[in-house]
Amino acid sequence: MAQLEPLIIRVAVPSPLRRLFDYLIPADIDQNQAEKELQPGCRVTVPFGRRQVTGLIIETARHSEFDPGKLKPISHLIDAEPLLPPSLFKLFIWAANYYQQPIGDALFSTLPVLLRTGELPPEPGQPGWKLSTLGLGLGPESLKQAPKQRALIELIQAQGPELAESIILESFSRTIIRQLETKGLIETVMIFSVTEPVENLLKQDHLSLYNSQQIAVDKIHSHGFNSYLLDGVTGSGKTEVYLQSIEKVLRYGRQALVLIPEISLTPQTEKRFRDRFNVSMVTLHSGLSDKQRLLAWMQARSGEASIILGTRSAVFTPLAAPGLIILDEEHDQSYKQQDGFRYSARDLAVIRARQEDIPIVLGSATPSLESLNNCANGRYQHLTLSSRAGDAVQPDWQMVDLKTERVESGIAASTLAAIGATIKKQQQVLVFLNRRGYAPAMLCHQCGWTADCNQCDSRLTVHRARGRLICHHCDHQRLIPKQCPSCQSQQLIAAGEGTERSEAYLQQCFPDSKVLRVDRDSTRRKGAMQQMFDTADSGEPCILLGTQMLAKGHHFANVTLVAVLDADSGLFSPDFRGHERTGQLLTQVAGRSGRGKARGKVLIQTHQPEHPLLDLLMTQGYGQFARELLAQRQFSQLPPFRHMAVIRAEAQQAADAEHFLQLVRQLAENLAPPSPELAYLGPLPAMLEKRAGRFRYLLQLEAEQRPVLQTLLSQLAPQLESHRDSRRVRWSIDVDPQEL
Repeated sequence: MAQLEPLIIRVAVPSPLRRLFDYLIPADIDQNQAEKELQPGCRVTVPFGRRQVTGLIIETARHSEFDPGKLKPISHLIDAEPLLPPSLFKLFIWAANYYQQPIGDALFSTLPVLLRTGELPPEPGQPGWKLSTLGLGLGPESLKQAPKQRALIELIQAQGPELAESIILESFSRTIIRQLETKGLIETVMIFSVTEPVENLLKQDHLSLYNSQQIAVDKIHSHGFNSYLLDGVTGSGKTEVYLQSIEKVLRYGRQALVLIPEISLTPQTEKRFRDRFNVSMVTLHSGLSDKQRLLAWMQARSGEASIILGTRSAVFTPLAAPGLIILDEEHDQSYKQQDGFRYSARDLAVIRARQEDIPIVLGSATPSLESLNNCANGRYQHLTLSSRAGDAVQPDWQMVDLKTERVESGIAASTLAAIGATIKKQQQVLVFLNRRGYAPAMLCHQCGWTADCNQCDSRLTVHRARGRLICHHCDHQRLIPKQCPSCQSQQLIAAGEGTERSEAYLQQCFPDSKVLRVDRDSTRRKGAMQQMFDTADSGEPCILLGTQMLAKGHHFANVTLVAVLDADSGLFSPDFRGHERTGQLLTQVAGRSGRGKARGKVLIQTHQPEHPLLDLLMTQGYGQFARELLAQRQFSQLPPFRHMAVIRAEAQQAADAEHFLQLVRQLAENLAPPSPELAYLGPLPAMLEKRAGRFRYLLQLEAEQRPVLQTLLSQLAPQLESHRDSRRVRWSIDVDPQEL
């Protein structure tokens, strides 16, 4: 009788190598037991070089290309059952292959950090808090100087002995929780809750829908795979459509996964959902601690959490009973990972919905051209909300020609007058300038010297409040000089406008009004952003001044004037997506105006009032604007009408990066010569050639059919990995790139 070949366990480890590694079963497990216990998706500890690392079983086999006598056994089986359900495990493998990422790197980068290090998953349950021994002994006069802390103590006393963190967060911030924990008055516990029956699903009744909303809700079927693009103007009530669609799947006992593009949108979205539903809900984003993230991940996996709200990486969260995926602001660039595992959460969400056989709703007031093209081709169902909810109407747009106006600190005289008139009416103003800092450049009036970054092809931005010149690309910093380092003149000029300069000018012009600057610098302190939004939500007259952080998804009912200080920056971008992003950004920021009862107004400051695309956007709206761009893309044979990948290389010497990509092109052309179906462009310097001391080049590949591109990349990547020149550069493959 022939001897049975040994069972080979193929394992992915966190490594840049594009391959799996073969191991034998552990010595303490027999063959029959191994086939039952060593399942794909289970973590194992394996010897890797001189280290012991955590790996993930991908498959088992009876044959290895290596001599079984030279293979090492697995050291330890960590999980008794797979971490991931089969459908999600399949998505992981598909995504690693499609985006040409080393499989171990891809798989481990999407797991919670503690699971990557081999830690055992916690028992099911949700985090909560109880009074400590010290807290139980508090007298009635305690914490008089801290009324919010006292109120939380009283809430736990009234509803205790244990209270779920999700319930506490409905009324109190995490800051209050941490303050009481630091004082030793409360301590964390795990609560094993009983799921609320379906009849107690809602805390508050859903809103009445207007006709278009009702049609959209009715068309979103709760069973089977379907992709829906919910294309609704700003303020049209897309969130209410989401909420009522979620309600339908919750009544079937299933879960909803909701993706949003930015952490800054989490608090208001979370509050809206918690106010509506009487179910367990968790959030997943990079602002959580490793332990908090793992607990939320486990609650989603066990089914204890009915609603999962998260940013990009939450698309990989396991669900016990998936029922619906919602992806808000689907056009947003933030859904594309720009380094490491370069996946698109938007595209993977659609793939996941198909594999789970559940519906997905992609929502936006400014849909991406890719999604609009998918509607035109019948891949998505196009649901439109063309008017605002309630009594609100679309704002009026008006051009401000900067060539004919007196301008100070980036603000035209007529814009300043409109701001003053709005504040006088006890209303709020939003001023948009997508440049943080005081000024984008410092120069010498005497000799023309400019403050450049030594590490990048860029100028240093003046941050007067911090007394520094800062590079916004590599974060190189230096003190603002008192005199020119070239000619020693003291006539140094901060040229151009940033949010700091505009803030100072507005505060000078309106000394009795609050000017709230919202950018990455002003919101570094924890809770600062929420504090600003609380002020805006109060309706108190104020001026909100900020960058893109203000443009996305926020609802300020008393903002009636939006002023865009510089509409021109995206009109002449060398990136073929520049016009699309400019249209989306202007439409989104304009949509913050007039969401309440008073009609809104939008002022667009520009040096190009006759620009045809600006005129089209103003007069006919984003829909016609997008159709015009789609026609241009089709004529130029650019995405979404052709498929693209970019191979990037960076090195300390420009010649090394360029030479490597010349080699890449030669190898690629040997595999697939240029043809009408497949084209190569480059090597070319990146738009910002030097960044953080390294020179960056790219090679662009375009194909008529996606499989042609994938076949080429799958053959090319192993050749590049094994080539000796690849060790002299950092290189990466970016499939479906969003930035060039």
